[in-house]
Amino acid sequence: MVEVTVTPQSSLADRPVQIRVRGLTPSQLVTLRAWLKDEQGECFQSFAFFRADGAGEVDPGLHAALGGSYSGVWPMGLFWFLQPNTLFRRLVKRDVAGSPFRVRLEVFDGLCLGTDPKEQPLGSCEAERWYVGPGVQRVPIREGRVRGALFLPP
Repeated sequence: MVEVTVTPQSSLADRPVQIRVRGLTPSQLVTLRAWLKDEQGECFQSFAFFRADGAGEVDPGLHAALGGSYSGVWPMGLFWFLQPNTLFRRLVKRDVAGSPFRVRLEVFDGLCLGTDPKEQPLGSCEAERWYVGPGVQRVPIREGRVRGALFLPP
């Protein structure tokens, strides 16, 4: 059974996480894909090709991506290289305090370039990426023509 894990599963957006895939056959070629839907329903995704090590594991922090959205060793590459399905869209979080981005991580057998709904992932998991820590208070600022927000720690 193939298992995809993200540690920690819930974290602040600027904090690194560790992604691991276990249960593959040694030297198996796989595609690791990350995707999310923003607050307007726009889909953003990234993918990278990996070859499992002798233990049947893939760790983007240790193993180099062979291609895809990026190549080389990038521990957070799947998060950093998210691209929109529609041109000229940007990944922006408007409701920073109310909800996280939920990033879905999936692993597919072989090289997988498309998002064919018939293709079933070997394994998957979900990571929460928060933009405001617990207990942080958001205070709107309106002074003259200045508009903004002040974030106060607990």
